[in-house]
Amino acid sequence: MQAETQKKRNTKVGHVVSNAMQKSIVVAVDRLVRHPMYGKTVRRTSKFMAHDEQNSCKVGDKVLIEETRPLSKRKRWIVKEILERAQE
Repeated sequence: MQAETQKKRNTKVGHVVSNAMQKSIVVAVDRLVRHPMYGKTVRRTSKFMAHDEQNSCKVGDKVLIEETRPLSKRKRWIVKEILERAQE
């Protein structure tokens, strides 16, 4: 019964740009938007802080993050899974 009432959480895929903190990473998520006047496709990047419980993410990893309750002032996402490891 509880699974039916739970709302599906928002997820995003991005690349890790910083892992200098303990149990936290910064993930850059790219999206493509059309320029309103010129019509050219432009890349926009948003950065999200995410919780990494095992401290396993490295810079350059492709990760799936999921929205969650506020964990700190800026952290509202958790790492769901590492999709692709960075090249060494």
